[in-house]
Amino acid sequence: MLELARALDPRDLPTVAVEDRKLAGPGGELAIRLYTPAEVDARPAPGMVYFHGGVGVFCSVETHDALCRMLCGDSGTRVISVDYRLAPEHPYPAALEDSWFATRWVAENAAHLGIDRTRLAVGGDSAGATLAAVVCQLARESRNPLLAAQLLLCPVTDLCATTASRAAFSEGYFLSRTMLDWAVDQYCPAGIDRSDAHLSPLRAADFTGLPRAYIHTAEFDPMRDEGAAYAQALEQAGVEVHYTCHAGLIHHYYGMAGAIPAARSAVREAALSLRCALDRPA
Repeated sequence: MLELARALDPRDLPTVAVEDRKLAGPGGELAIRLYTPAEVDARPAPGMVYFHGGVGVFCSVETHDALCRMLCGDSGTRVISVDYRLAPEHPYPAALEDSWFATRWVAENAAHLGIDRTRLAVGGDSAGATLAAVVCQLARESRNPLLAAQLLLCPVTDLCATTASRAAFSEGYFLSRTMLDWAVDQYCPAGIDRSDAHLSPLRAADFTGLPRAYIHTAEFDPMRDEGAAYAQALEQAGVEVHYTCHAGLIHHYYGMAGAIPAARSAVREAALSLRCALDRPA
């Protein structure tokens, strides 16, 4: 995945400041990477805690460095990328524990980080988007922190799904059914209920009161239908939803923006929508 990122990431990335930090996380040292846009001034800026994808087994802040630079620079938003623990060494719920801890830490330290706590979002792609969606549900349940928005790129919302898109694009579209099944087995060992809403947020009992959502799927993504279903479930619960299915693209398109012009445009669109979301009252 790191070699793929090096080959397919854009070379003309926005200019942003980058800082690596270590937190004392719930499972030991937790690395985060902070991105600050070039045009930010002394006033608190909007922020987003970001969780990379990789089916819970692959990827890191390094593989998603270019994506976070694009989201930061294109949106004018401070981005905090979280290097959560991965399976199989650290199966569920380790990644969720790290993600929830990092989100609360950023909210509690918002002033020190130069972030306006009232304009804090979470985001992620693929399995990272799952984490972002569940973090939103946890934040609503605990009433802290109050999140302003969620940005979900190709989210995995139901580990038990048997959708038309999963069947149609199970082979030959980057993320195969074999790879996905193997990864889920690593992330969710025997005995874990995969229909639990903390693993499959589409199966939550209640979607009311969640932050406004910006959900992006891809036409040829196995997870397309469950992403659309999550958008519909939120909308039916009265949540403001902005849903886009990007024609002609595949899962992980946001990691191929240097090779596919439409993918770079889609990332820019997501960043601009985030900026609009965080410039508005919650």
